[in-house]
Amino acid sequence: MKSWLKNAIFYEIYPQSFCDTNGDGIGDFRGIMEKLDYIKDMGFTAIWMNPCFASPFTDAGYDVEDFYKAAPRYGTNEDLKRLFHEVHKRGMHLILDLVAGHTAMSCKWFQESMKPERNEYSDRYIWTNSVWNPIDGISSITGELRGISQRDGCCAVNFFTTQPALNYGFANPTRSWQHAVDSEAALSTRRELINIIKFWLGMGCDGFRVDMAQSLIKNDEEQGHKETIRLWQGIFREVAEEYPEAAFVSEWGEPNKSLLAGFDMDFLLHFGPSRYNDLFRVDEPYFSPEGKGDLAEFFRRYMANLDLTEGKGFICLPSGNHDMSRLGHHLTPHQIKLAFAFIMSMPGIPFIYYGDEIGMKHVQNIPSVEGGYNRTGARSPMQWDTTTNCGFSAAPSDQLYIPLDPDPARPTVAQQQKDFDSVLHALKELMAVRKATPALQESAAFEPVHTEGYPLVYRRSDGDSAVLVVINPADREEPFSCDAAVQSVLYSLGGTARVENGVLTVPPQSATYLALA
Repeated sequence: MKSWLKNAIFYEIYPQSFCDTNGDGIGDFRGIMEKLDYIKDMGFTAIWMNPCFASPFTDAGYDVEDFYKAAPRYGTNEDLKRLFHEVHKRGMHLILDLVAGHTAMSCKWFQESMKPERNEYSDRYIWTNSVWNPIDGISSITGELRGISQRDGCCAVNFFTTQPALNYGFANPTRSWQHAVDSEAALSTRRELINIIKFWLGMGCDGFRVDMAQSLIKNDEEQGHKETIRLWQGIFREVAEEYPEAAFVSEWGEPNKSLLAGFDMDFLLHFGPSRYNDLFRVDEPYFSPEGKGDLAEFFRRYMANLDLTEGKGFICLPSGNHDMSRLGHHLTPHQIKLAFAFIMSMPGIPFIYYGDEIGMKHVQNIPSVEGGYNRTGARSPMQWDTTTNCGFSAAPSDQLYIPLDPDPARPTVAQQQKDFDSVLHALKELMAVRKATPALQESAAFEPVHTEGYPLVYRRSDGDSAVLVVINPADREEPFSCDAAVQSVLYSLGGTARVENGVLTVPPQSATYLALA
């Protein structure tokens, strides 16, 4: 484990929506610097910042034009270097978002690749040998570009049609235009990726969250992503020789594969096999007060992955991210507190999405901005205070990057800092308890006790200390047979669970951490 990941808690910042210091309606690096003391005071130890490289922003920066240049709307490379310095000065760390699998169409590499004459970028992307030969039936390729240049051929795309797929090779080439994973074309792309990683690590970056990490090598899904795993293992070996403390988290959602590949952390995602949505984002989520949720399948899959990771890395539970609907769209403020009691007591490394610490709402019925579509409502400006534009920007309100939540009762940081019963204070207290309690931290043992129905009960332990976590989001009291010897109450919210005569009685809508004798 990288030493700085010990007891780490991450805060995700969507830079365009966090804090604007130049009045253009878009957040920037200097705005993030202004809020570092707030992030530190909350108890966060690290930051994940969404893409900040030069881009035409057809997909919010996940369409990179120049991997070696900060987006001018956020600042300069020197500003970003200073941000790294200011983060480190406060004893925190910062990882960037790395889009490894594709670029923007405006990227110099792609512009050169489109030329009919052979050049050093001709094979940087995946092209067929004829415009009449489509790309179909290939995993990790979502479409194609056709008839866009003088070059004869179709080009694969990774997601939107503005995102041509980079060429890392095919696990099982079956057509003449498909390159093998050990071809010069594939190895050239890999070398460039390593150069990008080392460039920013040299500037002071502490690591990367890798977008669509499983998608690089094509036709590999059928083989269990074996070649993609090998690819990342090789990249990490080379990077570690120079930057042994650089940390990497994958957008993969299959920890048994990503951690084997060498990633330090893998998210549970709102898509894929993890059943993460059962927690907060289905019609009847477990953390709703109706008490109709079911986590049996979530924990079945979670435990299977936890066993397979064998200590190689961490399964990370996020409160949400820029691709999900807000927690506040599904849960009341009190239920959000209970969700945080869960996230802060689970193994792995927690990630909190900006604004979730005050229960920001998912803004409804706003036009798509920069490829956000239904995700746009989760990317609205941070609500700092009750001044103009919630303190986010001095721009006229109609010039904000994304409209603010129009609700006059929208939560703000300033209000919640004064209210000791707020979501913000609950999260701050929970983070402090986690940091002070080894049995609740990332590597402590995890034992499910009761995961079917209500209440949710599990045991965390580290050496001679153990904690029983008891959470009941339902609006009814729940008894549970339990003969645990309780030493003290470490934390309680909404009432305290108690053990008497072999019965654990759990108040409605409550969470309790019990230190065991």
